[in-house]
Amino acid sequence: MGLRLRPLESSFYDLFSESAAHLVEGAALLAQILDAGSDREAIAIQMREAEHQADETTHRIVKQVNSTFITPFDREDIYSLASSLDDVMDYMDETVDLILLYGVETLPAECAEQVDVLQRAVQLTADAMPRLRSMKNLEEYWIEINRLENQGDRSYRRILADLFSGNYKTMEVLKLKDVVNALEKAIDALESVANTVEQIAVKES
Repeated sequence: MGLRLRPLESSFYDLFSESAAHLVEGAALLAQILDAGSDREAIAIQMREAEHQADETTHRIVKQVNSTFITPFDREDIYSLASSLDDVMDYMDETVDLILLYGVETLPAECAEQVDVLQRAVQLTADAMPRLRSMKNLEEYWIEINRLENQGDRSYRRILADLFSGNYKTMEVLKLKDVVNALEKAIDALESVANTVEQIAVKES
């Protein structure tokens, strides 16, 4: 396929918005799996499908970068943003998969706060993606994501302290630590998204 000589800016922005929308769906599924009595196998299937759709969107972004002569902003930043968005979904999928594979019955109460942080952060990200077109009103986005990430870090430390308090059996500690680590990585990946948006906005200002 030859390189396009005109930038398809609207298509890039639409794809980033689509990618963020997948995250909103994934975070909602993650919240569902915490509910008592939820059908975890069904939720895991839905999450795998959402992750597959997110991968497809990422591949479309990469394909478009490679076939577009003039991109709306630096190619490296487009790759970085697409990759970070994809990472968030991958870690959410990993969290759900580990809960199912390990047969985790009950998660530490603080995990609900982590998922709440994640849901708020992905919604802010979904709201921010269309604003890449104008590069306006984005500063509040990355500031708030940073605040949420710090909140998530504090919650993560409390979860670890609880896990090592002696209230859990050794095998439970190992399983739950894997789950909460995957959840923490999803939140960290959202901060990477926000950092990339900030980097893009600074370059384009």
